[in-house]
Amino acid sequence: MKDLAQCRKEIDEIDAKMTALFEERMQIAADVAEYKRVSGKKVFDKQREDDKLDAVEHMASNAYFGRGLRELFSQIMSLSRKYQYTMLADKGQNGFLQVNGLVCEPKDTVAFFGESGSYTEQALMSALGEECERKSCPTFTSVVEAVEAGTAKYGVVPIENTTTGDISDLYDLMAEHEVYPVAEQVIKIEHVLAAPEGATEEGIKEVYSHPQALLQCSGYFSKRPELLQRACSSTSGCALEVARNKDVTKAAIASEIAAKRYGLTVLRRGLNNQNINSTRFLVLSKEKVFTAEADKVSICFEIAHESGSLYRILSHLIYNDLNMTKIESRPIPGKQFEYRFFVDFDGKLSEPAVQNALTGIREEASRLKVLGCYKSFI
Repeated sequence: MKDLAQCRKEIDEIDAKMTALFEERMQIAADVAEYKRVSGKKVFDKQREDDKLDAVEHMASNAYFGRGLRELFSQIMSLSRKYQYTMLADKGQNGFLQVNGLVCEPKDTVAFFGESGSYTEQALMSALGEECERKSCPTFTSVVEAVEAGTAKYGVVPIENTTTGDISDLYDLMAEHEVYPVAEQVIKIEHVLAAPEGATEEGIKEVYSHPQALLQCSGYFSKRPELLQRACSSTSGCALEVARNKDVTKAAIASEIAAKRYGLTVLRRGLNNQNINSTRFLVLSKEKVFTAEADKVSICFEIAHESGSLYRILSHLIYNDLNMTKIESRPIPGKQFEYRFFVDFDGKLSEPAVQNALTGIREEASRLKVLGCYKSFI
C-alpha cells in the first residue's frame, strides 16, 4: 500500500501538469476566438462539442471513467467558450442608453392599471411624482400598448406581490412588446372592506375585488364562507362599481384611498392575510434607457428543450459572478411544452461582467431579449 503522503505528492504533480495543459488549451481557445471574430462563426458549436464528448468518453478504460471524462471535458469546453466570450463581448450596452434620470413633466401622460385611487396609481405618484397627466387603463395590455404606441410616455403596472407571487401575464407582454422597465417601486398593500353608506359588515353578501386581492384576503373569507367572491379587473374599479350601484349588500376590497375617493364607508381594515404585504410595480418606457443608479438587469430567453440547456445559460451568470435574484418560466404560445425563462440579476448594462454574460447567453439561447436595467427598491 502506498503511503498517503506519497499519493498526495503524486496527485499534486499530476495537477500541476493538468494546470499547465489547461492554460495551454485556453491560449489556443483565444486563437479560435480571433478566427471566429474575423470569420463571423458562432462560438457555440453544439454538434462539435457532442462529437468531442463522445470521443473522450470512448477513450476511457471503463464506463465510470468515461462518464467522468465526459463531465470534465464538458466543463473545460464550457470554460473555453466563456473565455472566448470575454474577448468577443459587445462592449456596448445592448442598445440601451444611460441617462442621468427619468424625466416626467406635467404635460407628459403616464398610463397606469386600474381606476383612480388604485395601488398602481399610488406607485406611479411615488415613482414619478403627482404633476403628470395620469391615464387610467382597464388592462395590462392597454397600458403596454399605450406606451408602445407613444400615447403615454410611461406605463405603471404591478409585477409581483409578496403574498401571492408574480403576475404572469405581464411577463408575456414584456416579452412580446417593445417596452422596457426603467424603474421599480414597492408599495405596501393594506386592504379594507368598503361599502356604500348605510351598509354593515354583517349585511354584506357579495365582495368584489381583483383576483390577487381576494387571494390575499383568503383568511377573512374562511371566517365568512357565506360571502360570494366576485373577481373584477382591478381593486379600484371594484370600488367604483360598488359606489355606483349603492347596494348595501355589496362591498369591495380595495385601498382606503380608493374607498375615500368614491365615497365608500370602510367597514373593516387589516383584511390582509399577512401584515407584511407589498407589491412591486414596474415603470415601463418605449425608450431603451437606464439611469446611472440602475443596479438590476431583467432578461428573458428561450432555449432548446433538452438536458442541460438551462444550466448552460445560467452558468454565464455564475462564471461572471452575477447574483441571480429571480427566475420564472412561462409557456411559449404555440409551442407545446416549451418555455420562456425570465431572470433578474444584480448588475448594470455598462459593466463588463454583464456584457460578457449577455454575449454568452445570446450565443447559446434560441432567443434573448434584454427587458431592461433599473434601480431596485427591494
